Amino acid sequence: MSEEVLKLRSTLTCPHCGHRATETMPTNACQFFYDCKDCGAVLRPKSGDCCVYCSYGDVPCPPIQQDGGKARCG
Repeated sequence: MSEEVLKLRSTLTCPHCGHRATETMPTNACQFFYDCKDCGAVLRPKSGDCCVYCSYGDVPCPPIQQDGGKARCG
């Protein structure tokens, strides 16, 4: 049985201006805030999400990846 490799890069898309930025996700903490590099909006997780990567990224955060979407980080 092979273990799945965690993806540590996620592309965030700002819901305000549509700017996309690929960032490295922290593996030891949730990221609750992210400043859009284009419009300056401060992104926060949507209700029910644990971090900005789970809300606005194309790859969920490492704790969620590890538990198949069942875990809650933080």
